[in-house]
Amino acid sequence: MRPAARIASAIDILARLEAEDRPADGLIRGVFRANRYIGAKDRRAIGDLVYGVLRHSARLDWWLSRAQVGAGGARGRVLAELTLAQGLGGAEIASLFDGDTYHPPPLESAERALLEQLDGAELDHTEQPDWVRLEVPEWLLPGLREALGDDQEILALGHTAPLDLRVNLLKAERAAVRQALAEEGIESAPTPFSPWGLRVTARHALPALKAFRDGLFEVQDEGSQLVALLSDARPGLSVADLCAGAGGKALALAMTQGGEGRLVALDLDARRLERAGPRLARAGVDFVETRVLVDGDPWLDQEAGSFDRVLVDAPCSGSGAWRRQPDARWRLTAARLEQYTQSQAEILRIAAGLLRPGGRLIYATCSLLPPENRDQATTFLTERPDYRALPLGDLWREQLETPYPGDECPALLLTPLRHGTDGFYLAVFQRKVGP
Repeated sequence: MRPAARIASAIDILARLEAEDRPADGLIRGVFRANRYIGAKDRRAIGDLVYGVLRHSARLDWWLSRAQVGAGGARGRVLAELTLAQGLGGAEIASLFDGDTYHPPPLESAERALLEQLDGAELDHTEQPDWVRLEVPEWLLPGLREALGDDQEILALGHTAPLDLRVNLLKAERAAVRQALAEEGIESAPTPFSPWGLRVTARHALPALKAFRDGLFEVQDEGSQLVALLSDARPGLSVADLCAGAGGKALALAMTQGGEGRLVALDLDARRLERAGPRLARAGVDFVETRVLVDGDPWLDQEAGSFDRVLVDAPCSGSGAWRRQPDARWRLTAARLEQYTQSQAEILRIAAGLLRPGGRLIYATCSLLPPENRDQATTFLTERPDYRALPLGDLWREQLETPYPGDECPALLLTPLRHGTDGFYLAVFQRKVGP
């Protein structure tokens, strides 16, 4: 595809995103599946422009409102123009918007005037309110500042996320997998905290690699790896992954158990859980039980008090993963956040019933918002005096040689700026033995 045709395709995707309440990543994948002729480089260029718009949409919209352009369904087109203007001059952009076949129509006078106004200028402006400058919904800004304390932390949620891999130690050591990747032309480096992780320095079609097909690694953010590691799912223990989804953390737990003990992967969504099967097979894991939970499932009563570890990677706002899904911040509403917090509280109650005395409940979210994290932990401990919070610093030092990166409060909050991971909250509660 010519560069102008790539821009036209990106503008079409932006128009669909504005018309449909759908996550951008799913919509983009659907467009590419329906248009197999779009090559890998074209897909990358189209995706870069779309995500460039999404990462800067608050500031871009602010400029549009000042210039009073982008009405009548043309918003996505002008946002794309302004995003291109961060690297191209107005004349270059005008040459791409030439109206040729499969190219965007020529620029209108108002669009030219706005591009001239932004020529060489940053998207930031002294008149922008803080929520616009920080690219977060205004109603969420107080909570993010409370949790993170630093606007630079909030700005980091708009950066591009790295690509992390978790080495499957059931099949190979990290150094060997790094070498296998290098032989296939993939450069990587060890992750700074997780002893299982490799950070890839560029994007690649990983499923096409022999190392992937052989089950030597899985794609998994370092923060997720640390959640699994700090769950301390040792060989011989009985472990439940209560919100297993497609099995990412269950795979890591299976690795730490070494095939010894019991591991049950549970989820309400049968389709997501089905995707765990091929991943488990590729990793060489054959001892994991999977179960789709239903309302009032008798299994929960039958298994009450029988587990040593229960991992709750709770459904949440996903605010810690906004680097990967920048549009998600604008689709989150107060009503949806309330639904998440209610669901989290209910899942914690279910998880608490599954543990035997002395067992541990691991509560994690990929959120940075206090109602989903600190407030849930406080409420849980109030409602369940038979549980206590374990200091994460002590658990970290038992499992890892790297210095503990948090403070000494019971919970750990990982952030993109401080730790280079997705945003994660982790708390571990232990069921007391005796009164």
